[in-house]
Amino acid sequence: MTVPLRAGEPIIVNVALGERSYDIVIGRGVLASLGERIAALRPRARAAIVSDETVARHCLAAAQSALGDIGAAAPVIVPPGEGSKSFPVFERVCEALIDARIERGDLVIALGGGVIGDLAGLAASIVRRGIRLVQMPTTLLAQVDSSVGGKTGINTPQGKNLVGTFHQPSLVLADTDCLATLPPRQLRAGYVEAAKYGLIADAAYFGWLEQNVSAVLAKDAAALTRAIAVAVQGKAAIVARDETETGDRMLLNLGHTFGHALEAWAGFSDRLLHGEAVAIGICLAFRLSERLGLLGNNSVARVETHLAAIDLPIRIADIPGAPAPDAAALLKIMGQDKKVRGGALTLILARGIGEAFITRDVAAKTVLDFLASQTGR
Repeated sequence: MTVPLRAGEPIIVNVALGERSYDIVIGRGVLASLGERIAALRPRARAAIVSDETVARHCLAAAQSALGDIGAAAPVIVPPGEGSKSFPVFERVCEALIDARIERGDLVIALGGGVIGDLAGLAASIVRRGIRLVQMPTTLLAQVDSSVGGKTGINTPQGKNLVGTFHQPSLVLADTDCLATLPPRQLRAGYVEAAKYGLIADAAYFGWLEQNVSAVLAKDAAALTRAIAVAVQGKAAIVARDETETGDRMLLNLGHTFGHALEAWAGFSDRLLHGEAVAIGICLAFRLSERLGLLGNNSVARVETHLAAIDLPIRIADIPGAPAPDAAALLKIMGQDKKVRGGALTLILARGIGEAFITRDVAAKTVLDFLASQTGR
């Protein structure tokens, strides 16, 4: 967990993908450098900002001002929330970019959280067969995870992110000042993705988070920047090794196979935010690992205690609203997971804190029985 941190200076993490390598710039006030950095990347390019109504109220004027002399099309503003990751909204964004005459040599700027990053990224990847993308993540979840690595997508009734592409950004600017107005619930949901990286491959980082979570969630600048930077460094290294998720990158889905199924069951609604679903999914993955005899050293209790202490849900029963889902129904949704191979589920399990691994060796009947033990149905 080595991150050089000098007061007042941004941290720059490079994603090493040869000619398509790009920088992730993390720190306070980095939004102000947007125009300068775009000009260096793409002289004389025009830009189109895609955002949502909530983010636009807080950040759009600053982003437009930061563009300076760069020609900017009218911003494309969509409703906030997971519901915008849909075919109708996606169509609207694509048509707006075409109407604005955004060309292949121009840029699309995704100004928002994970929903906007996924939606704008998918549009950028296919309009005119590909336009360069700049990610300006404004939530902790997006800054620590979804803005990095090039995954784009929208949801379908069958599941989460089932229509999408890999389209790497040309630049990511993670301005921690953009988190100032982020509601506590959204901040906690984003924090899960930072904790996830520690649970996958960096036990020392997870230990640091256990000691510093209060400072991170209080938006202490140094703690927040370090939390983001370490997770991003880890993800960048994995993406450089396995860009299109054929191997190690699947580890980053710890908690997501269960979590995505729960999101779909909850109707992609505010009942269950993505990070909250992942928190439950991580706990399910650790419980299943324990049930299979893979875990010792009180790992499950340690994970659950850490997440529950900051008011994150850790059990399916913690989801508000309707009764718990039927185990068979959840397993059916999990069967639509993008990592399924030959009909077999790909699960990310753990042998300990920081020791996640990929397996296709857990029988569906074992998963079904486990889910029934967790849902009571």
